Amino acid sequence: MTPQPSGVGLQVANLIQSLYSLQAEENFELGIVYQPGIKDWLRGNWSVPEVLTKYSSVHFLPIPVRVSNLLLFPTYKSIWSSLAKSWGNPDILHGTNYSVYPCDRSFKVMNIYDVAFLKYPQYVNTVAKSYVEKVKRCLRWTDLVLTISESSKQDIIQYLNVAAERVFVTPLASRYCSNYLSSQNIEQLSQSVNYDFSKPYLLFVSNIEPRKNIISIIVAFNELKQKYKIEHNLVLIGRKGWNYQSIFAAIEASPYQKDIYHLDYLSDELVALFYTRADVFVYPSYYEGFGLPVLEAMTLGTPVVASNTSSLPEIAGDAAILIDPNDSNSLAEAVWEVINNSQLRHELIQKGKARAKEYSWQHNARETFKAYRSLLV
Repeated sequence: MTPQPSGVGLQVANLIQSLYSLQAEENFELGIVYQPGIKDWLRGNWSVPEVLTKYSSVHFLPIPVRVSNLLLFPTYKSIWSSLAKSWGNPDILHGTNYSVYPCDRSFKVMNIYDVAFLKYPQYVNTVAKSYVEKVKRCLRWTDLVLTISESSKQDIIQYLNVAAERVFVTPLASRYCSNYLSSQNIEQLSQSVNYDFSKPYLLFVSNIEPRKNIISIIVAFNELKQKYKIEHNLVLIGRKGWNYQSIFAAIEASPYQKDIYHLDYLSDELVALFYTRADVFVYPSYYEGFGLPVLEAMTLGTPVVASNTSSLPEIAGDAAILIDPNDSNSLAEAVWEVINNSQLRHELIQKGKARAKEYSWQHNARETFKAYRSLLV
């Protein structure tokens, strides 16, 4: 977990905060075990991240996850049980990132967010591919699996042969609320960023990698420019992920290259600004365990065009236009429909905001606690 957590780190930080606030009401104690990342460990930076220092029961395990993964074997159960004793022998041990330690005296819960490493290995890097053996090994001693959508649950049942009753769904939530930015914030932030907001734009937010199907966005954008002469820019916000080179080659090959902008890591406030001012949020990903950017866009009132695959129809419901991610022409036509039809745009905004209200970190924590409680009855 970094000082500015993202991805799984951000999700876990929100879960911890929400579970922490439930302790008195549900009469339980929450303990946290923190392990440094391999880079921090090698540098001797073993301090607990600031985001965790406000909690009273934080245990420090001075072994990076990559090293402790080498000890995920029954042979080392005595080591893990001794460590669990130093943590107070918890009733439940929850591993939040595709593994959980084999401690004898605790029920074991493991998060599996998706199974892209099994279902679409061509879209994941070597680190993710290494999850296969680790996850299957941990499942031997795992009592419950938590995942983030019904779609992922069905994939876990199918690809990992886990019984349905052992898989609980704990949906994620947006980092934003609908009124996250005031009109004054929007004006101030717009002046602080090196981008000209005078032109309308289409928006994508996530890692820049093949699974997100960004090349189809670029192809659709080219078509919209050629066929409908739209004045929009295309803004891609996200860090360069695995195998990103072909995406930037497609940008360079576009006749509208000057209208395509890639922005690397931005603060939460600036990402919210770009969501809020976008005409359309475009997310034709091939596979998602949840699809958090879709929920964020709906929360902030941005019309969404997304894929009709994996978890995205489940998360978006009828609050987005869903398209075949393999059909860039359908993507272009859907975006044009939103741009050109003010009534449709208004309907998508209202439906999106209503849909987003169904998700919260409080609900995530309560569903997580419900899963815990099922082990103790």
